[in-house]
Amino acid sequence: MAAAEQPTGLMVRQLTKTYFMPAGPLEVLKGIDLDVLAGQAVAVMGPSGSGKSTLLYILGTLDTPTSGTVLLQGENPFQRNPRELARFRNERIGFVFQEHYLLPQCTVLENVLIPSLVNDQQRITAPQRARELLDQVGLSHRLNHSPAELSGGERQRVAIARALINNPILILADEPTGNLDRQSAQTVTSLLLELAHTHRVILIVVTHSLEVARRFPRRYELIDGRLDAASIR
Repeated sequence: MAAAEQPTGLMVRQLTKTYFMPAGPLEVLKGIDLDVLAGQAVAVMGPSGSGKSTLLYILGTLDTPTSGTVLLQGENPFQRNPRELARFRNERIGFVFQEHYLLPQCTVLENVLIPSLVNDQQRITAPQRARELLDQVGLSHRLNHSPAELSGGERQRVAIARALINNPILILADEPTGNLDRQSAQTVTSLLLELAHTHRVILIVVTHSLEVARRFPRRYELIDGRLDAASIR
């Protein structure tokens, strides 16, 4: 079986996205092809407004494509009804954004557990898994702290643990180091790469940082709606 057809991965074929504006159609994505297998990590770069976040949101089923195909583990999630699509997203996709979006009234442990509350398959084992994940990101001593008591880098590490709580196959990170200092950015990038390998998940990171992108074995640039392999020195 060809690598692009393996059900454990992500396969994208001729993905397009057009926004229909009063001034006329705006083509953001113009035929994206991408194959990523479990355990592989990809960085996507490109100028502001190039469609990087749009691509990430479509891969995360937060937005719909105009045309083309997205298969995750051999399934097209856009063929599901809205309720089933939300379940698919919760069970198989984890998100890490530039802002950590931690709930200030919840502890670190409670924040990590939030995605598991609507996941019947993970709810019973989630508390133990949350503690293990927080230990892996170096925060086992912060379980009962509030987000306000953490540094920016620590908050983002909590967000990474939260993204992994439901055993997803795909992690999508949109500028995860954008608000961090250089040392914290290096730590978060290392964690993402290490955890993607350890947990055998697909990792796709959108970044403006050349320093971050250089850490990834596969790098692409999104320019004029098309995704091309990037040459970064």
